[in-house]
Amino acid sequence: MRLLLALIVAAGCAWPALADNAFIAGISDLPLMPGLAEVAGTSTVFDKPSGRIVEAYATGKGTIADLVKFYTATLPQLGWHRTGDLYFERGKEQLLLTPVEDDGRLTVRFNLSPRS
Repeated sequence: MRLLLALIVAAGCAWPALADNAFIAGISDLPLMPGLAEVAGTSTVFDKPSGRIVEAYATGKGTIADLVKFYTATLPQLGWHRTGDLYFERGKEQLLLTPVEDDGRLTVRFNLSPRS
């Protein structure tokens, strides 16, 4: 997992940041933190009868502290309830954010799945 995130961080250095108000592909109501851009070609989206499964990566400027501040303020406004450090639940879905900081660059793995 750390190796995959490290490779994405390295590849992400070449990706420009998107404008504010961008959203994660497959999760139309999950905004990207300003300064992050989704890493093209890394998203996986399954829509099953039991619910959506989405995995996506974003990278850009920022810190883990910035990420925590942004998503703990933003996601409750969208109906998400924080149940762990960077773990949220809404309805029958759960969302886990896994951030890695490396050499001034932030990479985040977004994982949406049905709640168990």
